[in-house]
Amino acid sequence: MFDAETTALLRALLDEVCESVSRYETSARTHVASMILEAAGKGDTSVDGLKKIGVTALREAPIVRH
Repeated sequence: MFDAETTALLRALLDEVCESVSRYETSARTHVASMILEAAGKGDTSVDGLKKIGVTALREAPIVRH
């Protein structure tokens, strides 16, 4: 779907946006990733735009409390 450079960018953005989220908090990370991927798939490939979408998605993400 995306070339290697774009995929690396998307992965880096996900890691940056979710830096304060545990890697084990998969529901939140999955939500953020899906929102970033959806935006990128629609043609939004600006770093700032995708990061903003990721931050918004993180605020809305389901957090599972144990």
